[in-house]
Amino acid sequence: MLTQPRIKFLYTEPDSLESRVGNTPLIRLKRLTDDLPSSVQVFAKAEWLNPSGSVKDRPALNIIHDAPNSGKLDPTHQRLLDSTSGNMGIAYATFGAARGIGITLAVPANASPERLSILKTLGAELILTDPLEGSDGAILEARRLAQENPERYYYANQYNNPANWQAHYNGTAPEIIEQTDGQVTHFVAGLGTSGTFTGNGRRLKEFDPGIQLISAQPNDSFHGLEGLKHIPTAIKPAIYDETLADDNISVNTEEAQEMTLRLARDEGLFVGVSSGAAAVAALTVARTLETGIVVTVFPDAGFKYLSERFWNQSQGEN
Repeated sequence: MLTQPRIKFLYTEPDSLESRVGNTPLIRLKRLTDDLPSSVQVFAKAEWLNPSGSVKDRPALNIIHDAPNSGKLDPTHQRLLDSTSGNMGIAYATFGAARGIGITLAVPANASPERLSILKTLGAELILTDPLEGSDGAILEARRLAQENPERYYYANQYNNPANWQAHYNGTAPEIIEQTDGQVTHFVAGLGTSGTFTGNGRRLKEFDPGIQLISAQPNDSFHGLEGLKHIPTAIKPAIYDETLADDNISVNTEEAQEMTLRLARDEGLFVGVSSGAAAVAALTVARTLETGIVVTVFPDAGFKYLSERFWNQSQGEN
């Protein structure tokens, strides 16, 4: 029997927006696992139920809490600066607005219109970067701005900031352990900043060294898996721990997009394409098992990606 998690961010006020971060449910995939033995179950963390709509609320809130309290950011005359492809920026902008902290974001210019509109509505200052350079180009621009304007910006640097993975170590992983009554056997997550995989993986291995950790990433550098990185060809995040994964699964864009549609049409889960990639990897793992509980993370919902073409594929008949 799965339980509801009761892990709390200790520094948030009751009934505040921030108090709603975390404690997301585990949702079991059913129709997509019809071909599996009954002793094998696959669950996904429903991270789109966080206040700004994604898993990035966890590290963003941890970073925003840490920066002023540690003296790294003076919100009276500095702005928080970072690079983002969308979700982390939306999380920064959400909690920045709630706390009165100015947010400046370097964002690839080909980010979806939905994400750009959300960021502007929340009051973030946007610096659009070359779309051909992807998230790495946004990282380089944020670095440049931070170096040239140290008095104006606090560079949060989500790819190198330990507060990123620590949010999952202290929050997401304990929730997974509690929700599965400690029975989780495999954890699967996509690699972007790698914070989700690193934080969860370290805590889960401490709890039970037998838990298998499987990372998922795009199969090449030119891909359409928003939020994920092809680690061999990208700027490697400093928080990425290459010794942590027991296995790695490469996912191509087309199969992730197809799975995203199947999640909507077969499970009623309207999620983004990075969730589709996570599901591909989790189901790949599950099909090798005779028994086990596989847990993955669905980072966000599909609303921010509706302008992408793959949604228009034929629905077919069930």
